Amino acid sequence: MNDEDPTALLNVLIIDDERAFGEMLVTMLSRSERYRADAVTTAAEGLQRLKENTTAYQLVLCDVKMPRMNGLEFVDAATAAGVGATIVMMSAFGTIDLAIDAIRRGAYDYLSKPFKRDELILTLRKATERLRLKARVKELEGQLARIEAIEHGDRPLLGQSEPMRELKATIAKVAVYNTTVLITGESGTGKELVARALHTTGPRRGGNFVAINCGAIPATLLESELFGHVRGAFTDARSDKLGLFVEAHEGTLLLDEIGELPPPLQVALLRVLQDGEIRPVGSTKSVSVDVRIVAATHRNLHEAVSEGRFREDLFYRLNVLQLEVPPLRERTEDIPALSDHILTAVARRMGLPKPAMGQDAMRVLLGYPWPGNVRELENVLERAVVLCDDNAITSEALPLTLSESLSPVQVTLAAGDLSIKRAQAYIERELIKRALKQTASNRTRAAHLLEISHRALLYKLKDYGLQDC
Repeated sequence: MNDEDPTALLNVLIIDDERAFGEMLVTMLSRSERYRADAVTTAAEGLQRLKENTTAYQLVLCDVKMPRMNGLEFVDAATAAGVGATIVMMSAFGTIDLAIDAIRRGAYDYLSKPFKRDELILTLRKATERLRLKARVKELEGQLARIEAIEHGDRPLLGQSEPMRELKATIAKVAVYNTTVLITGESGTGKELVARALHTTGPRRGGNFVAINCGAIPATLLESELFGHVRGAFTDARSDKLGLFVEAHEGTLLLDEIGELPPPLQVALLRVLQDGEIRPVGSTKSVSVDVRIVAATHRNLHEAVSEGRFREDLFYRLNVLQLEVPPLRERTEDIPALSDHILTAVARRMGLPKPAMGQDAMRVLLGYPWPGNVRELENVLERAVVLCDDNAITSEALPLTLSESLSPVQVTLAAGDLSIKRAQAYIERELIKRALKQTASNRTRAAHLLEISHRALLYKLKDYGLQDC
């Protein structure tokens, strides 16, 4: 059943030992454009049909009183066999107790014979709505499970900011389809992690995930890397080589920095997307491949198309579904969780205890704009693990370029503290430190720059613990 299409045809199986009654129901339902019905005269035959194809029928109308296997026994057997169809019981000998027993065993509803067409259609409509809701619940459960895997897998996508929640929800929806995906975003945002999440939470997770950076390999070698070659195809081709498309067969191939793909290979890639075949370098035979292609780029492919550097038809083939990975500056609330994860990984790799993150250091991290995104954060924290003292990261362990690029206002806002009094104190302290630095600790000149009296400056130096500056 297609839950998104209200006009989708629903298949109904009618099980009734009275052949004429079953055929009458088939005729009755055929007058509706919503249903297609088949009828059998024994519960055993009906059960066999459902077992052979558990999705062939969405609804079952089953009589209770039948020879050999009755309706209630059929419900038990169908439930045990994992039949997913919704079952509605029918009987001319109906009692409340019989109806309750049927529903307790797994039937959805109960109809007392004789019944009118409108009564039957209404019951089927209610059963159909139940099917739709069950399918929707199953879909949402699948999405939640995939999001859980995305967040807690071997290479998790961390962050609970709104942009990241939206991204992970989209990945969970897109992963189950085999369509081509284009991942865009600045360098260092984690585009390969997104591609891996698509692979590991999708139907191809049993296959290989293969990644190649199209801009890191010379054009003369890239064709062979992607499509393979046969012996003698060129100098030094002493044996056949399988390309990455073959390696990724029934899996996922990430073409990172797709914007750097040379024009001749753009044509070859378009052919693969259209025909599902590759031709190794030097070969006269094509090879069929079943690969999900995920492309990634930090460049604006729209501009590349308009400038003639990227094929328009290839762009539209790749851009079936686009995922935009947000830069770190747009999800600063994720920095504490990212930092904790990175520190754990770095400390484990170096065989060191995990250092604590000081509040002053975290203020700097939260206020910095991170042009290099998560990759830059990883590098900064690895440096901090090496340089920190007493197993605690302070602002002194961070590169000066981070704090020097920030104004006191930026740092205060990044801390998330809404106290005007504390913000004013912090800004005052920073301005005094800068004035003293600029005047080589000449307090009279510093007071003049700060437009306060010398006496007021002395009080503030004492309050802020800056007497030694």
